[in-house]
Amino acid sequence: MKLIRNHERNISVRKASIYAIVINGMQILLMAGMIAAVLILPGTQVDGVVLEAVMIAAAALVIWGAVVDIREALSTRRLLGQLDDMDSTIDAMESLNNTLRSQRHDFLNHLQVVYSLMEMEEYGEASAYIEKIYGSITAVSRVMKTANPAVNALLQVKLGECERASIAVEMNIQSAWKDLPVPGWEMCKVLSNLLDNAIDALEEVELSQRKLIITLTEDLKAFRFSVANTGPMIPLKSQENIFQAGITSKASGHGMGLYIVRKVLRERGGDITLKSDAACTEFSGFIPKEITGVAVEK
Repeated sequence: MKLIRNHERNISVRKASIYAIVINGMQILLMAGMIAAVLILPGTQVDGVVLEAVMIAAAALVIWGAVVDIREALSTRRLLGQLDDMDSTIDAMESLNNTLRSQRHDFLNHLQVVYSLMEMEEYGEASAYIEKIYGSITAVSRVMKTANPAVNALLQVKLGECERASIAVEMNIQSAWKDLPVPGWEMCKVLSNLLDNAIDALEEVELSQRKLIITLTEDLKAFRFSVANTGPMIPLKSQENIFQAGITSKASGHGMGLYIVRKVLRERGGDITLKSDAACTEFSGFIPKEITGVAVEK
């Protein structure tokens, strides 16, 4: 699957450098020619029409160069943002991989310990030891249910954050999400924003009330997901514009997370909705299995 969307303009460093050299070279030559004409032919009367044409050409060239430079800068900025998202996903995948390798490495040692305890007829100790390592293994196996390694890695990282924050997590993975029509790192950007918001919200309530529900499923037309939490209700006034840029309820937030989530989904033909009441806040979204067109939100 291509990391850069087909409808987006692929940035070429070589092409961008050629544009910069050619355009700036033409600007330098034109300006140098005008200066030379003034210095070499100081007494020559220049026709007003000719002078006006030269000035218009110079201005047009400068404007064209500025437009090209801005366009390439925006493309570079977009690509750098994508690379940052990919770096975060790779870090999560590396963490999950290290956990799996550690479990595989320790598996034989665990068996030897259990075998020794049973030989010594320390059945209670053996049972307690098995329960301990079973919890560690199942914590990882809970997230290894999709066909997307990046999504699995993200869920593993967020489960760790929830454990440290004493948040109970219910995972309803009803689909392997095979052949997801978007890059895994981009789907991680969507889920990560939603999960971070949910974790932040749950830290505002008592420990006994902290619960996060993650659902991944699909039907004939789309891959679907939802992230629900039992944190405080989002005020009705805030619900109306929560997906707009710059809207946030966090003291240190920038209000771009949910805006980015909806933008990414809509660019793929999907969307996201919010339901929030005193009992639960749920963000539900989808991405169609076949993306035939996009509606890019500026």
